[in-house]
Amino acid sequence: MSTKIYVPCDAAARALGADDVAAAIVREAKARDLDVTLVRNGSRGMIWLEPLVEVETPQGRVAYGPVSAGEVASLFKSGFLDGSGHALFCGRTEEIPFLKKQTRLTFARCGVVDPLSLDDYEAHGGLAGLRRALEMTPENIVVTVTESGLRGRGGAGFPTGIKWKTVLEAAGPQKYIVCNADEGDSGTFADRMIMEGDPFVLIEGMTIAGIATGAAKGYIYLRSEYPDAIRTMGAAIDIARERGLLGGKVLGSGHTFDIEVRVGAGAYVCGEETSLLNSLEGKRGVVRAKPPLPALQGFLGRPTVVNNVISLASVPVILDKGAEHYRDFGMGRSRGTIPIQIAGNVKHGGLFEAAFGMTLGEIVDGIGGGTASGRPVRAVQVGGPLGAYFPRELFDTPFDYEAFAAKDGLIGHAGIVVFDDSVNMLAQARFAFEFCAIESCGKCTPCRIGAVRGAETLDKLASGADPAGQKALVADLCNTMKFGSLCALGGFTPYPVMSAMTHFPEDFKPAPMAEAAE
Repeated sequence: MSTKIYVPCDAAARALGADDVAAAIVREAKARDLDVTLVRNGSRGMIWLEPLVEVETPQGRVAYGPVSAGEVASLFKSGFLDGSGHALFCGRTEEIPFLKKQTRLTFARCGVVDPLSLDDYEAHGGLAGLRRALEMTPENIVVTVTESGLRGRGGAGFPTGIKWKTVLEAAGPQKYIVCNADEGDSGTFADRMIMEGDPFVLIEGMTIAGIATGAAKGYIYLRSEYPDAIRTMGAAIDIARERGLLGGKVLGSGHTFDIEVRVGAGAYVCGEETSLLNSLEGKRGVVRAKPPLPALQGFLGRPTVVNNVISLASVPVILDKGAEHYRDFGMGRSRGTIPIQIAGNVKHGGLFEAAFGMTLGEIVDGIGGGTASGRPVRAVQVGGPLGAYFPRELFDTPFDYEAFAAKDGLIGHAGIVVFDDSVNMLAQARFAFEFCAIESCGKCTPCRIGAVRGAETLDKLASGADPAGQKALVADLCNTMKFGSLCALGGFTPYPVMSAMTHFPEDFKPAPMAEAAE
């Protein structure tokens, strides 16, 4: 009987040598005349253990990691096909504390299944949500998604059901579902992991959205920096068409829905939905003024749902298990689970899916294990490069949209970047302005000019020129950008700048003048 060995095809694992490990396993098995089946699965999200090799045993899947190609021979020698001990032995995969503590709804199959096996997908609960949706009216699907409390996981946290209801009720000869897969925030990788590790869940979620709103066509807007995701999604879409999941009769029903992948050039501003739509239409990625909303006049001027990958990938489990099941997780208006991406100077970086409500301290210290450097944690940026910096004094803040907003912060795409006590917060604030200046589409003055002037002003502050005046000018610039910018690029840049100035004022004092030489 063939033994299944799992080696991730996830881009992070591949960057750490997974392909070499997979090749070494095939060679070693052949040399030993052993019957093994190599499965390239997605990542379990424990990046510090990648490449993570799993073996299917009668006791369940057993993990070893991080494995290098040079260690493969010793794994075989130790008898790892039977789950035997080794220096890299991690025990049963599901019992690894980082994984065991999670509540995996959206990522339930990621790292478990063969990403391009539709049979594997169905065997692990896939398509149950779509089949349930095909028995419902579009209105009832929208009500279910609304009652689940699902909010946009792309950053703004807008209720998904309300957006779908608007498109359902909008008049138009054609409607569209657009998946925003332009994951550009530093420290975020959840979208990529889903597309590389469980692509059919995104296809299923988009198809349900199409049935719910009357849309017959969907687009996945992917950034060119994700070649593995582009390849995997394209292959999964082809398989879905061949198996009747997409096309003229979705699973034999009277519904029509198809999906196409479009690749963007990697402009950060195209993560903003109207810039994305312009790019999708073949135009320059520039922000559109709103109104009209994309839900009424979106792609090609037609009613369009624009949802993030994780929002759409969360829909199948909601339709399968019911709105109440999903809504039971979380706190306040933040319902369900959120895939938290832990990165930066952290011991246990990776993806951790949990219900809303864990405190920031629990995530950074308890789950992330503190810094990789061993130095104290000084600051944590939540929500990408435009998210606020939180000091340890705010680590009691629960992971919740409203709780973070109350502390002048953002959850955004749920990326967390950890910094130790060697970080210079003035330099980080300047980086936010510089980042905005580089990535600005240039359409509105507050963003285009404000970011450049902000960087210049912080340079003056660092040189010691009129510190009080420069700080006041930065605050004024931030106020103008926050309330005067057309989109969140300029509007959110003040969050990292002002939080750095507020919580780490000692870094915004001019360096003491060196004593004059005698």
